[in-house]
Amino acid sequence: MGKESWKPGNMLYPVPAVMVSCQKPGEKANIVTVAWAGTICSDPAMLSISVRPERYSYDIISETKEFVVNLVTTDLTRACDWCGVRSGRDYDKFKEMKLTEYKSEYMDTPAIDESPVNIYCKVKKIEKLGSHHMFIAEVVGVTVDDKYMDEKGRFDLRATNLMAYSHGEYFALGKKLGKFGYSVKKNTKGSSGKSKKSGGKSSKKSRNKKK
Repeated sequence: MGKESWKPGNMLYPVPAVMVSCQKPGEKANIVTVAWAGTICSDPAMLSISVRPERYSYDIISETKEFVVNLVTTDLTRACDWCGVRSGRDYDKFKEMKLTEYKSEYMDTPAIDESPVNIYCKVKKIEKLGSHHMFIAEVVGVTVDDKYMDEKGRFDLRATNLMAYSHGEYFALGKKLGKFGYSVKKNTKGSSGKSKKSGGKSSKKSRNKKK
């Protein structure tokens, strides 16, 4: 067994394929499917999306300086794919996919009500990279579907059945393998014979400092 050498290319998979909603004042809202999206900062909360300049949504986001990232469930996968291969110049995507506009307190741009998590973003900078331009944005608010709140008041993201995109294909997320920090929290035997953990509890703030 060995390795094959390939020319440079994007093989960072899987990634979240998200539905990004945007809207110019007085015009219909649009949805663009984006696979090049990700978290770039925790404090302040920031993310980025990369969009081709020829896409219909590019000018909308460039002008309004805002957009909403809507996470995609397995039930929304067909709509996500359709919105990625059809142009807002020719279709009203909310209407065609029977999706509902959700108006929040954060901005005029609507979110997708059927999405379990909506992330409202204000553009801070546009990086012209090449085939895609990157919109660097600050998260100004989040709305979540309250039907996924558990009895302890926590949002159960796993229950939303999110999907992922990998090399041109869509996949449902699989089984849970662990949780953050589990590798250093296994029980070990100390000199006293008592079981103790190699890593203690840490706050979210302290974990961020270690990264």
